[in-house]
Amino acid sequence: MSLAADESANDVAGRRSTLRRIPRGIWALGFVSMLMDTSSEMIHALLPVYLVTVLGTSALTVGLIEGVAESTAAITKVFSGVLSDWLGRRKLLVAIGYGMAAFTKPVFPLAGTVGWVITARFVDRIGKGIRGAPRDALIADLAPSELRGASFGLRQSLDTAGAFIGPALAIGLMWLTADNIRWVFWAALPPAFAALALVLFVVHDRPAQAREKRVHAPLSRVELVRLPPLYWGVVSIAAVFTLARFSEAFLVLRAQELGLALALIPLVLVVLNVVYAFSSYPVGVLADRFDRGTLLALGVAVLAVSDMVLALVGGLGGLALGVVLWGLHMGMTQGLLATLVADAAPANLRGTAFGVFNLVSGLALLAASAVAGTLWDAFGSRATFLAGAGIATITVLALMPVVHRARRRKA
Repeated sequence: MSLAADESANDVAGRRSTLRRIPRGIWALGFVSMLMDTSSEMIHALLPVYLVTVLGTSALTVGLIEGVAESTAAITKVFSGVLSDWLGRRKLLVAIGYGMAAFTKPVFPLAGTVGWVITARFVDRIGKGIRGAPRDALIADLAPSELRGASFGLRQSLDTAGAFIGPALAIGLMWLTADNIRWVFWAALPPAFAALALVLFVVHDRPAQAREKRVHAPLSRVELVRLPPLYWGVVSIAAVFTLARFSEAFLVLRAQELGLALALIPLVLVVLNVVYAFSSYPVGVLADRFDRGTLLALGVAVLAVSDMVLALVGGLGGLALGVVLWGLHMGMTQGLLATLVADAAPANLRGTAFGVFNLVSGLALLAASAVAGTLWDAFGSRATFLAGAGIATITVLALMPVVHRARRRKA
């Protein structure tokens, strides 16, 4: 057998060994995320069409519903993270968050008015906000330090798998039911309640968590100053980077602009999420072996290239390449950022740390999407993607001194 073949076999064996060493609770949280994302995306893929064609709302109303829902989730994450540090119990909040999401799912097919849909969407996003920071903090609690990158990467891969399984199931069920949206919404219930059952019966807090010193006022100045400069540096870099990573809705608009058939436009998000899902775990494994700052800089650089392709390369081939690169940059950065937050935050402040991180990132994404939309309306799609490429390049340059300092410390 050749040397190259030996090395390939060793790499495969190493990946299998890593997967076996990842704790059961993290696997469970990954499958919980996948099941709930499958359920949610089956509904969200069709909800705008349902609101406009069945309930007779305007596109403006759809936009307002989504904007308020996502902002609510971002704000709620701060308080749930703080509460998980104060209680010293993360599973409780994770279960409440997933429970709220599961029990709102029947409202969508039963809703006869826009008000019911708005209420269900609002409660669903509150549930997402409640579970988000405690879940990430729980993964950091459960993961061995040498497997932290792989653990976050695995959870992200499984979560993102749901993001393409859901729309794919929705497309198939729409064909089988002759475009009966309500039936598709009913079909979204089983995976949601399966996710809740996994949380209740398989996921547990780390046993030592209850014995650790609890934080009585996580958002107080005394406690916040315990979050080291490295943490605030990660938050700052993530905020600037997120300004370049506006909503994927603009990829859909670019596909429409380039003439992709309306029935095929959902494939944009399917392709993006397939690449995202299959790249997250391998990058997480690499993050446990190599410098994380360098990997993050490479991921942001991929976003800059993606934006340049989407701005300057015409045709569906350019669109496909840009979408694939966009999915790759997501896989290279999202789990890695969570790993860096876990590295930097004290164990009993991880919930607060993830809450603040998610809030800042969520507000930056909202601002980025608003600016992207303004540029699109005023100057066209090229200006939007070129601006994203410029901000991504600035982020890479800002990361270089951080990477250099990290290398000097290791030396």
